[in-house]
Amino acid sequence: MKSTRNLGRRQFLRGAASASALCAFPAIIPASARGADGHVAPSNRIVMGAIGAGSKGTGDIRAFLGQPEVQYVAVCDVDKAYRERAKRLIEDKQGAGVCATYLDYRDLIARGDLDAVHTALPDHWHAMPAVAAARAGLDIYGQKPLARSIGDGRAICDAVRRYGSVWQTGSQQRSDARFRFACELVRNGRLGKILKTEVYLPNGHGNNGGVQGQDTPIPPPAGLDYDRWLGPAPEAPYTRTRLHYNWRWIMDYSGGQLTDWSGHHIDIAHWGLGLSETGPVTISGKAAYPAQSAIWNTPTSYRIKLTYASGDTIYVASRDFGPNGGIGVTWHGEEGRLYVTRGRIEADPSHILNEVIGPDEIHLYRSANHYRNFLDCVKSRKATICPAETGHRSISAGLLGEIAMLTGRTLHWDPAKEEFLNDPAAAALLGRSYREPWHI
Repeated sequence: MKSTRNLGRRQFLRGAASASALCAFPAIIPASARGADGHVAPSNRIVMGAIGAGSKGTGDIRAFLGQPEVQYVAVCDVDKAYRERAKRLIEDKQGAGVCATYLDYRDLIARGDLDAVHTALPDHWHAMPAVAAARAGLDIYGQKPLARSIGDGRAICDAVRRYGSVWQTGSQQRSDARFRFACELVRNGRLGKILKTEVYLPNGHGNNGGVQGQDTPIPPPAGLDYDRWLGPAPEAPYTRTRLHYNWRWIMDYSGGQLTDWSGHHIDIAHWGLGLSETGPVTISGKAAYPAQSAIWNTPTSYRIKLTYASGDTIYVASRDFGPNGGIGVTWHGEEGRLYVTRGRIEADPSHILNEVIGPDEIHLYRSANHYRNFLDCVKSRKATICPAETGHRSISAGLLGEIAMLTGRTLHWDPAKEEFLNDPAAAALLGRSYREPWHI
């Protein structure tokens, strides 16, 4: 149970929401909220814990440490080396002895003094800590993709809604002005009627994981709780090709680059078309898989067609099928074409990029910093720029494509009920079995 101090603080934050500015705008921390030394006063701090401290988790820690009101008190990882590295990073910034370390995320959540957590874990581990944190009344910054399965994603959305948690999906492109402007141009008709949308994502890994000497079962390294790392996934021997980064190429943990990137570029395609709260109604796709692999089995290349009730069609493919080998989103309209990716935006005709979105036109949610937006919304209790339902719909489109490729046929989907129409075999792939004793 939460401490009285922390519960009171969270009630204050919720009660103050009506007087807060919209969380789309950066929060200004007034002088009255700061101590005599200029630091944020204890009563105005956001007390955080980190669940997952690998490369992405460490990046999240660095970003949150750059925000003045964040106070870290805990970090959790199944790898001792990662735990200790994160602890040093936090204490170098906030002082010795301030950060406790945990092997089990449940112990971190049970502390009772947290306001929020952020999670950066292999995809198969996304649902359990997220649901547990929501049940504990915590706010959550969860790395994309939202979940490894549509069933797990729905469980996260339901828990966040039921317990009133603020959720931010780590689809940070929504907080990039270039992507927002591209989507506003599309939404406001600068391309005319959209004929088709193309999304190109990275290719799958070309190696099948059978590197000489790397796929042989060996004892896990000291300090790694490998059984806990597997968690709900099927039991499997430890090999050098299974983790840490390489879990992305194994379907028990991830869908490869398709699921790694759907939460980015499919998310932007949805945003530009106004489809962030729905899903396709028909899905088809083909993929190439490693011919012989003892370990890696996610697609090396893929092509998917998503058709929506609105009439919109989104084509998703690995970059080798694209016109120039790049990744990103292209909307093709009757009056022009618009392409956007990280660091670049192009249009044909080029004058489209000189357009100004008028005051009476559609202006999309504005955020200049994804982490700042989350913290502002923790205070205001407003929705973030990428709440759970949005993150769920983005990855669901990729996961539906994965199911279509695995079954080898066109699928028909009800996005409101999140059910396949008359296809029990496809329906069986909406969730993933959990290994005992793990459960949501």
